[in-house]
Amino acid sequence: MNLQLTGHHIEITPSIRDYVLSKLERINRHFEQVIDVNVIMSVQKLDQVIEATVHLSGKDIHVACHDADMYAAIDGLADKLDRQIIKHKEKFQEGRHAPGHKRTAT
Repeated sequence: MNLQLTGHHIEITPSIRDYVLSKLERINRHFEQVIDVNVIMSVQKLDQVIEATVHLSGKDIHVACHDADMYAAIDGLADKLDRQIIKHKEKFQEGRHAPGHKRTAT
């Protein structure tokens, strides 16, 4: 998994980078076919905003979270991404193992 972390009006410290990495490891646990993740952290007045775009095989998932605290925003983003990844994984497996699905011999 390639991670690109960008900050707008915020300095990305090593502790924030490590915290984001530890939270995004949950995604790899659920779905191993993650190609890359782009995370944008920004500050808008009193609101901390974090956005992530996850590029999977066949789909891109975009999630954003707003909070007064950056660490709480990261937690909210990880929860949202986790739900979206699990939902995508279930759809991916349903389509692949559908009862009417016929395999072709090569």
